[in-house]
Amino acid sequence: MPHPTAPTTILTAVGDPWARSVLDPAVRDRLAAHGVVTDLATADDDALASARVLVTGWGAPTLDAALLDRLPRMELVAHAAGSVQGLVTPGVWARGIRVTSAAHANARAVADFTVSMVHLAVKNVLRLGLTAARTHTVPGRDGIRGLDGSVVGLVGFGLIARLVAETLRPLDVRVLAHDPYYDAAEARRAGVELVGLADVLTASDVVSVHAPLTDGTRGMLGAAELGRLAPSATLVNTARGGLLDHDALARTLAARDDLFAVLDVTDPEPLPAGHPLLALDNVFLTPHVAGSLGTEEARLGRAAAEEVDRWAAGEPLRHETRPEQLPFTA
Repeated sequence: MPHPTAPTTILTAVGDPWARSVLDPAVRDRLAAHGVVTDLATADDDALASARVLVTGWGAPTLDAALLDRLPRMELVAHAAGSVQGLVTPGVWARGIRVTSAAHANARAVADFTVSMVHLAVKNVLRLGLTAARTHTVPGRDGIRGLDGSVVGLVGFGLIARLVAETLRPLDVRVLAHDPYYDAAEARRAGVELVGLADVLTASDVVSVHAPLTDGTRGMLGAAELGRLAPSATLVNTARGGLLDHDALARTLAARDDLFAVLDVTDPEPLPAGHPLLALDNVFLTPHVAGSLGTEEARLGRAAAEEVDRWAAGEPLRHETRPEQLPFTA
């Protein structure tokens, strides 16, 4: 059933500078069809009391009991970003508030970045480019493996990893994945071999990390695991820095210059000045850019607005997050 059309408030909580790009004029107009759009930080008591929808994003405050007490009519939190870890608390679901996420919209950007790194890795482009910058000479065509017949290993087989596998499927690439929670038959239907972590590490030309960061996965790639990487392998991490033991990674890369690492996330983030990884020639560091940035940020706001449209029309939400799913999200 459609929700009543009585006047309501649509609260927004997206920090600077993302508010302008995520909540662009088209998104704000779409939200305004369902109520008065008001920023949470400046909303008065009447607006807070009448608000039934909260659109959040990067920079939003944690939805703790004190804040929820000020939102007695809240029914929907539409998160215009990826994971809701750190945003929601058990009290959100305890009050019957539904939560949606734009993780599916952000996942496409991360998957595209990852596939780009696969192509660059098997051509040894990043190492050759760093060598040229360091030596001020044009290097030879060294270390080029080529895409055809290569093996890509995915650590974790969630939404982003599945998009990576889907993109690689038409190519002459063998895709392995390690995920203890994913069904092997489903993986086979996706053209992916579900194997143990050791098999992913020892058999892959490129290992891409996509696991969620939990108490059980923190530091899952330590000295022993990194030591199993195949000769001339490239390790790509676009997930969470805490999945890797960075001290062990620095030691492994220093001892094995055949290996290469692409780190879009680190722990801590950013790495402090003087960290050993910053001094290595076989590391390519990027400042957490794999997800939706620049013009891509608007897709996050559109995804949230689409869920608000569905909620207002009484239609099923397509990207609802439930509490039991949190341990399996990044």
